[in-house]
Amino acid sequence: MKVFILASSFSGLCQRVLRELLLDGHKIDQHYGMDVPLLEKQLRSFEPDLVVCPFLTHRIPSHIWQDYRCLIVHPGIQGDRGPSSLDWAIQERADYWGVTLLQAAEEMDAGDIWGSLEFPMRLAGKTSLYKREVSSAAIKLIKHAVKKAQDEQFSPRPLDYSDPLIKGQCRPLMRQDSRKIDWQNETTSTILDKLNAADTSPGIVDNIFNHEVRLFGAIEEPELSGQAGDFLAIKYGAVCRATADGAVWIRQMKCANHPYLPPIKLPSETIFEVLSDAYSKHLLKEFGQNSETPNDIRVDYQGKIAYVFFDFYNGACNTEQCKQLTTTLKKVKQKPVKAIALMGGQDFFSNGIHLNCIEAAPSPAEESWNNINAIDDLILEIINTPNQVTISALRNNAGAGGAILALACDKVAARSGVVLNPHYKNMGLFGSEYWTYLLPKRVGLEKALEITQACQPMLAKEALEIGFADAVFDEDWRTYHKQLANYVVKAAYDVSVNEKLEDKRKSRKADELKKPLHEYRQAELKEMHASFYGQHTQYHKERRKFVYKGKVPEHLDIARSA
Repeated sequence: MKVFILASSFSGLCQRVLRELLLDGHKIDQHYGMDVPLLEKQLRSFEPDLVVCPFLTHRIPSHIWQDYRCLIVHPGIQGDRGPSSLDWAIQERADYWGVTLLQAAEEMDAGDIWGSLEFPMRLAGKTSLYKREVSSAAIKLIKHAVKKAQDEQFSPRPLDYSDPLIKGQCRPLMRQDSRKIDWQNETTSTILDKLNAADTSPGIVDNIFNHEVRLFGAIEEPELSGQAGDFLAIKYGAVCRATADGAVWIRQMKCANHPYLPPIKLPSETIFEVLSDAYSKHLLKEFGQNSETPNDIRVDYQGKIAYVFFDFYNGACNTEQCKQLTTTLKKVKQKPVKAIALMGGQDFFSNGIHLNCIEAAPSPAEESWNNINAIDDLILEIINTPNQVTISALRNNAGAGGAILALACDKVAARSGVVLNPHYKNMGLFGSEYWTYLLPKRVGLEKALEITQACQPMLAKEALEIGFADAVFDEDWRTYHKQLANYVVKAAYDVSVNEKLEDKRKSRKADELKKPLHEYRQAELKEMHASFYGQHTQYHKERRKFVYKGKVPEHLDIARSA
């Protein structure tokens, strides 16, 4: 079939839809945003059988959905309507939720139903639910719909609220007055629900020291408490605030109206320390000294196995986080373990260096340099692990240096449906992280150059076919972890593990004699240095477009780099 993908942006879900449909043999054209004249021209030229809209925040012009079958992925149960579907479900603690695929019509989300799938709700943020349950259901519905579209006998079901199976309702846009937190009277549970519902976007507007700040990424604090509304502690970049019956950590903040802060998400500590002249930061750090709750890095030891989790917000790893993870790995390698599994985070494996922290630094060029060297040190630490088998558990999507980081391990075990973007060119970078050693070693030089130049997303099953991954397990979260555990246990307890480790040491020694790792690094960093310290390089322009979502504030200097 000829399938046209129409979406507001090239999101992870859109990337997966594109690759899944291409692998199924369909002809694809695509349009992101809503440039109506260009869209009309593309549609006339392509003449699609079906228009699929995996992630659309724009309204489709009526003449387009009247001329073409346009299918909208709506993150809600049958009958649910409105732009804040998942937000309401999370904030009101729905027991279950779903995804509905419906045909575009005059009334938003009221078109004929092509299919619907439901899932039990987890206590999690919007991003987490969207990337796992919603995306998985959406892919199944879209692939099924493409088959249905080829059946001339198929007819979608009209939305009928008299049908007892239709349990959704039309809900309004959730505005900030419905999200507002009452720190003096609301419980930890209620506040977590609100923050989870607003996670990633739009965040919750709060007032901190007479400045409007948006809050993101909450974690419950199990022990600390204080006067409701008071700030209790600062640790690992997060800020702890008391609730009516406990406390929560806020991982990220965004302040849009301060002259010394860029209007982007940053670790809460960065925002707080600019705004908080009235607070003793020293005492806050002392008070939170014993809490490890906001630590993004943790290690779970199970016999001869160490599972290393690094749950960095949105997968971005700043300089300090890279250093902290490197130190953690050094300690783990001194333990009597035979296998180390790098688990990444709950929502992302890794997306490489932290572009927001770089943008906010006094010298973005210098911070770029510090960050890339810190992540290079981390990857070098992984490569030089002679006494343990290392396994990357690609549980979630990974991009740029974060995707290459996975290749530093001996084995890569991905979850089905994961999308990888192991390239840097779109950000105007040559790339580092020892990719010129790791990627060709895995897939060959020709394929490595193709991947890094074409800049196309890659599904887990594609990664397996070319040797980027060694195993792909089930998409279901629990099933994947059971299969991964068996895989890691086999690696750690294999009777020939010591022989395999000896072979690994010999292979690393031979590679080092052929070309030392520091030569790969020097050559990569020479290219990166030119991109970082050049005044008007593509990197600075692309970084700013990325962190400001393509809308760089007019008062900011686009050329700012040093």
